[in-house]
Amino acid sequence: MSPDEITYLCVLVLSIPVGYLFKNASSLVKQWGGAAVGLLLILVTCHIHTLHSVITILGTWLIVKISPRSCHFLALGWTFTYLLFFRTVIYFNLPAPTSFTNAVQLLLTLKLVSLANEVQDFSRAKKQEAVSFSNQSSFSMITKVPHLIEFFLYSYCYIGLMTGPFYRYKTYHDWLHQMNSQDIASWKPMIMRLRPAPVFGVLFLIASYYFPLDYVKKDEFYERAFLFRLFYMVPIFFVFRMRFYVAWIFAECSCITAAFGAYPVGAKSRSGGGPTVEYAPLERNSDGGKIEIVYDYETIKNIDCYGADFCVKVKDGMRCWNMSVQWWLAQYIYKNSPIKSFVFGSAWTMLISAYWHGIHPGYYLSFLTIPLCLASEGMMDLGLRRHLSDSGKLVFDWVHWFLKMRAYDYMCMGFVLLTFSDTMRYWRSIYFGIHVLAIFFITLGWVLALRTSSVHKSNKREKEDD
Repeated sequence: MSPDEITYLCVLVLSIPVGYLFKNASSLVKQWGGAAVGLLLILVTCHIHTLHSVITILGTWLIVKISPRSCHFLALGWTFTYLLFFRTVIYFNLPAPTSFTNAVQLLLTLKLVSLANEVQDFSRAKKQEAVSFSNQSSFSMITKVPHLIEFFLYSYCYIGLMTGPFYRYKTYHDWLHQMNSQDIASWKPMIMRLRPAPVFGVLFLIASYYFPLDYVKKDEFYERAFLFRLFYMVPIFFVFRMRFYVAWIFAECSCITAAFGAYPVGAKSRSGGGPTVEYAPLERNSDGGKIEIVYDYETIKNIDCYGADFCVKVKDGMRCWNMSVQWWLAQYIYKNSPIKSFVFGSAWTMLISAYWHGIHPGYYLSFLTIPLCLASEGMMDLGLRRHLSDSGKLVFDWVHWFLKMRAYDYMCMGFVLLTFSDTMRYWRSIYFGIHVLAIFFITLGWVLALRTSSVHKSNKREKEDD
């Protein structure tokens, strides 16, 4: 493990017991104490680079202050433009930010864009109320526009500060004002969530020792047999998954111990977005006694390990990975795609996701391969799967799952190699296998779909003639 990885792990481990200090605290202690812990963490790991987050917050607050009813896209433009400056500061003779600063900036960008959207929705609802004289507010809407201090307190809250999960300001506000935190289970859910982490950690250490990424960058690697080169991307993606599984599980546990993101099961919460159904935080029976409410932590769930590994489709695998960020991308990027089509919307979303992750070419090469894979599985479903028997669909799904995992292996190489030359060198060494297969399946699915359509039309004409 690198020094940075060890530091990240220490931060995540220490965040878990810290959560118990805030679980039953007052709203003021949660608000100021949570931000104090987060700010201290940033100052220790980011040093002078903490100024980047300060500038980003101040800029977003000014946009919200000046134009609250149209601040979402302005905030999106501001934060993403600042990301470009942040990643190119060395060209302005400024010191390069630490990896910790980059992590903070990534999560802060998501939070501030989301907050601007929440303010915009609230401001437009208030304007509509003034016009129609009717209540336009929603249970999922904030109750007032946060002032500057509240911007900073939300932004620097230690929960999810470096590793996520992303959460909306409304989720943060609900945590501050929890009325019955002492009745919300946290110990047992935390233990249940934490159980697989040691196994994943051990597997990460073993696999990363025997299959180091740096070996792919050496000339001797490309002197090995084709099958060895093809196989090597499998353990690389395995190491990649195990690292993030451990990090996100610990991050979720730090939320659980603080009862952060806990909502009644009946609220039907979604990762990132929070409750989708209006709910009562306290319920009483006919005698006036409290009814025991079962809570879940779906709002802060960031990884579905089983789903990511064993779902069949590339599309479904994306929904199980970094789930709160996937919600953010779907809500604020995909839904606002310039062209309303699944393929273009997916490509647009992946382009924005790549930009959010960084400016390394490997991100773009990997993320922009995803729409090609989505198109291929869509065409094969249209042209073949839906016309198979149940047993045929079962065989199809197993093959589909195997190819889905290999597609993720393939794309992961660009994500970890980062440079254009290293990524293309590896992909070239395995003859751009996934790109070739994706184009082949798009063509095959299209031909089969045309053939099936032609057969249906011919049968229909025959029935009409009879």
